[in-house]
Order: sequence, then C-alpha cells, then structure tokens
Amino acid sequence: MTNFLPKFFHVRREEKLPVFLGMLFFFFVMAALMLLRPAREALGMQRGIESVRWLFIGTAVVTLLVNPVFGWLVSRFRRIRFIAATYAFFGASLVAFWAVMVFAPAAIGVTSGQVFYVWFSVFNLFSVMVFWALLADRFSLEQSKRFFPLIAAGGTVGAIFGPWLASTLAQPFGTSVLLLVATGFLLLAIVAAWALTQVLPDRRDGTSHHMAEEDEHAVIGGNAWGGFRAVFGSRYLLGIAAYVVILAIVLTFIYFTRMQMVAALGDSVDMRTAIFARLDMITQIATLVLQLSITGYLMKRFGVPVTLALLPLTVMLGFIGLAIFGSLAMVVVLDAASKAVQRAVMRPARETLFTVLNREDKYKAKAFIDTFVYRGGDVIGAQVEGLLKSLGMGLVALSSLVVPMTVAWTLLGVWLGRQQEAKAGKSGASGAEEGGGPVPNITTG
Repeated sequence: MTNFLPKFFHVRREEKLPVFLGMLFFFFVMAALMLLRPAREALGMQRGIESVRWLFIGTAVVTLLVNPVFGWLVSRFRRIRFIAATYAFFGASLVAFWAVMVFAPAAIGVTSGQVFYVWFSVFNLFSVMVFWALLADRFSLEQSKRFFPLIAAGGTVGAIFGPWLASTLAQPFGTSVLLLVATGFLLLAIVAAWALTQVLPDRRDGTSHHMAEEDEHAVIGGNAWGGFRAVFGSRYLLGIAAYVVILAIVLTFIYFTRMQMVAALGDSVDMRTAIFARLDMITQIATLVLQLSITGYLMKRFGVPVTLALLPLTVMLGFIGLAIFGSLAMVVVLDAASKAVQRAVMRPARETLFTVLNREDKYKAKAFIDTFVYRGGDVIGAQVEGLLKSLGMGLVALSSLVVPMTVAWTLLGVWLGRQQEAKAGKSGASGAEEGGGPVPNITTG
C-alpha cells in the first residue's frame, strides 16, 4: 500500500513526508470530530426538529462573532501559533464540558445539550477550515491536485476510526471520557500541524524555496476584518462564497429530511444516536472508496471545473429519485452519495481554489467563507425547508426547488475552475491573487 498509493497519486519521494504529515493531521482532526458528532445530532433533537432551525441561527451568529477574533490572531501571530491557539481553545472547551458532566451531572439537560450543539457546530467548521487553510498555504496548485484527495483520505480514516472508538469506549468508561479522548486528538493535531510547517514541500512549479522559507517565520499582518473586505472586493471570492451558500442550502435540505425520517422512528436518544452513527459509517466508507480510487484521476484528467460540477449533478439526480420514491432508504442513498461526493471529490477540488490566493486571504477570507457564509447558507436552507413544511409541501416541492438551484450551482463550479486556471496563469510562481486584495505586508515575527 505504501508503494502503490504514492505511485497512483504521483507522489515523489521527497514529497512523501509532507503528504504523510498532512494525512496524519487530518486523521486526528476528524477522529476528534466524529467521536462526538452522533451525540450532537441526538442532543439537538431533544426539543424537536423545529428547535434545530434556531440552533442553526445561533451557530451562524457565533461564527460571525468569532471570525474577527480569528482574523486578529492571524494578523498578530505566526502561523503555527494561531493554529495551535485555535485547537487549544476547543480542547480546553472540551475539558470544561467534561468537568460539568463529571462534577455537576445535574446541570446536564436540554439547554446544555443545545449549547453543546452550537459549540460543536462552530468547532466542526473552524477545525476543518484551519486544516485546509494550512494545506492551501503549504502546497502549490499543481501539488494540491495530486495530494489533496490522498490527504483527505487520511481524514476519512479518522472519521471511520472515531465512531468505532466511541462505540468501544462509551459503555465501559462512559460518554464523558470521549471528551477527553477528543481533546487528546486535538493535541496530537497541533503536533502534526507543527511538523507540517517545519517540512518544506518540494515545489517544482517555479516557486522560490527562499521565499517559502522566509514565510515560515513571518506574521501575515493586516487586520481582523481583512477577510470580510477581501470577499466583497473580489469576484472570485464572491463566486466561492456563492458556491458554498448553495452547497450549504442543499445539504441542509438533505439534513432536515433525514432528521425528520429518523425522528419518525422513535424518541429514544440512544436509538437515534445509533442510527446517525450507522449513517455516518456508511458515508465515510463510500467516501474512502472514492478518495482512493477516482478523485485524483478526475482532477488530473478533467480538471477542477468538471470536478466541482459533479456534486451538483449528483444532488440533482438524488432529489429526483427522492421525489419519486420518498422513502428512508432513498434518503440514506441521497445522504451517503452527496456526502461521499462532497468530501471525496468536491472538497479537495474546492480547496485547490484557495491555492492561487495570497496568504492573508488563504486564512482570513477562507475563514469567513467556510464558517459564517457556510452557516448563513445553513440558516437559509433551514428556514426555507421549514416554510415549505408549514405550507404542507412535500418532497416533490422541495425537489422542484433544488433542481434549478443545482443547474446554477453546476455553472458556477465550472466558472470558478476556469477562473482558477486563469489566475494561476497570471500569478505564475507568486501564487498571489489579482483583484482579491493586495498582497499583505509580511513582517518578520
């Protein structure tokens, strides 16, 4: 396997270590997330599905408040320090939740479950965003097309390992211990991130080694609001934001459809947790198969424009099938297929879009898009789905709304891929975006 995968993904000898560290980093992040995710879903449903719509709004508000804080960290500290601070904060939060569960179990209830739901949603967005931002900063566009599918597979293995470990530890040691285990994974993620920043990827696309070495010891600079301004000042970044909004809306439609069908099966939190865990396992296995088989080939053979268009087409076909059959089995197929294509194919391709940006935009603009913009799409999707439900409209009406959205989504994905190719040609080895904000004034830290 160690010989086959590098050859299949065209990883050169000198590139093996940074790719392995990237896989290890993502493994730890996803293992921490997936240890806790099924419980998040079950806790969020305790007051009914309607309350989850409000939790989406709460999550969007919190991500908006946290974004300038993250932007300030990026502006003031060296890269590894603000990355470590992000994971350390979430690790400390997990320890605080553990302390409440162990020393004040009477405080655990519906309200605390909703607080955990919002916190976990923010944790999920920022932990994954920081990982991909570092990857976009470490590898060139050419390397990202070869490496990102393989590195993403490391995260998928972690996402499979996390639920298995949770099911193994929960009964003999209790649910509270999972929080400490997840904290341990986050600490290991910090170590892997530090190691990745110390290894210089071999850039054979003309990027200066000397410049890359200087950047390793530099503060990115700018200000806390740089990400906001960059997004609204660049057609390219606005296009990425629009792509993410449609993605979030459509996935939210699928999310609530799945939750409603699971809720109809019974009120037991344990039963719902088990069902969500099984659905996650099916999705992750399908994702891993795609990542290790066709994703790298698709990006190399057809390019980012076609790869970004595959998820919209998959969703379109899935909703047409859902409108025809309308069963839980069809929802499972749609959920697993859309998430597998999203994580295995679309996500690595979308992350390559950031490799042609300057360093400030790779962290600040990306943080704004991947957290607040994404959660904004969630809120829109949740409210629209709720409105359709209140009007008595079923899956056919929902599908009739999704199909034209996926057409626009497909065209937007193709446009973004072509814009990326044009920017890569213009910027050459510099990797700086023209029109997405000025190249930041980098000062030695």
